[in-house]
Amino acid sequence: MTNFAKFGAFVLAAAAVAACGGDPIDPIPTPATNKIVSTNITSNTTWYADTVYQLGGRITVTSGATLTIQPGTVIKGEAGTGSNATALLIARGGKLMAEGTASLPIIFTSVADELTPVQVAAGNISSPNLDPTVNGLWGGVLVLGNAKVSPKPGTAGELLEVQIEGIPTSDPNGLYGGNDDADNSGVIKYVSIRHGGANIGSGNEINGLTLGGVGSGTVVENIEIVANQDDGIEYFGGTVTTKNVVVWNTGDDGLDTDQSFGGTIDNFVVITTADHAMELDGPEGSYAAGHIIKNGNVIMSNADVISHDLINTDANSIVDLIDIYFTDLVNGHGTINRVSGNPGVTYTGIVLDVAAGDSLQAYVNGAIPAGVTAGSTGKANISVFGWTWANAANVIK
Repeated sequence: MTNFAKFGAFVLAAAAVAACGGDPIDPIPTPATNKIVSTNITSNTTWYADTVYQLGGRITVTSGATLTIQPGTVIKGEAGTGSNATALLIARGGKLMAEGTASLPIIFTSVADELTPVQVAAGNISSPNLDPTVNGLWGGVLVLGNAKVSPKPGTAGELLEVQIEGIPTSDPNGLYGGNDDADNSGVIKYVSIRHGGANIGSGNEINGLTLGGVGSGTVVENIEIVANQDDGIEYFGGTVTTKNVVVWNTGDDGLDTDQSFGGTIDNFVVITTADHAMELDGPEGSYAAGHIIKNGNVIMSNADVISHDLINTDANSIVDLIDIYFTDLVNGHGTINRVSGNPGVTYTGIVLDVAAGDSLQAYVNGAIPAGVTAGSTGKANISVFGWTWANAANVIK
């Protein structure tokens, strides 16, 4: 039986479970195949949805190779910290073609997660055994490209390339950056990344999704990050546009931009981050580019988590913030900081859902910009997030 035929059988089995009213946490037979991946991907390779792929280490798609991942595939990272942290790394010149669908998303998670492709095909995408707060069980996904970045100058002056955080300097596949802003690292659609952020040493964890020097030729749309120990998505330079993003329960920031990110983040929901909802840094070298963040809803707190700053910028940050709604605010726990003294930051249509009797000024560190007002109307199009675990848990609003 071919891999495609096997997957068809899984879909039929999943449909049968759903038709019988199967509970998402009922035991469902595991797939027939579990494959441990322990070596780098150096030639064009396809991962099929009838197999759970277990990352046995830091697995790199090397330059010139393409990894294609079928819709509905589940990838699980083994436990490990330091140099043994498991991750999927797309090196410069490599490509990831991970094109899930709303009905068959691609799931990256931990080996401790009992989720199977059969459950995914049946529409049961919540973990059957791990809470959406459990983090640090494996590493994460890193995509590196050849677009421009603005790191701190090295001993020889300005640098075009630099080593990505989360990858030891001994691994040359961890280099990112260059001169090709239209660089293409592939397509990443309908992908959920969960329970990651393993510590590699000295409090340095891997982000859920790291985009280093990723060019505008890359497609990144319909992404969910759940329970990552570090940031949800961190951008290091590059020009990529990301659309339809959910970040839920991170141990650090929700969205983090560094080194003159020059792309756009469009339509997003950030939910209960342990630190800043948005950490938006400026260039570190002389190269300076600005980015746009627009059409977002941010839920700042729940019974267990209170986020810190709503928007944290540097004096040299360059970003246009447009149509972003913040709700579930807690007075005394976070502001839009540095609203003066950073001329590269603009605020348009920023709405804070301030409780009755509360003050808008309590959430703005400085004179309130004209583009920041009180209100109770969301800005994101949340209808596109029906495929996510966050939607199934009813935490999106």
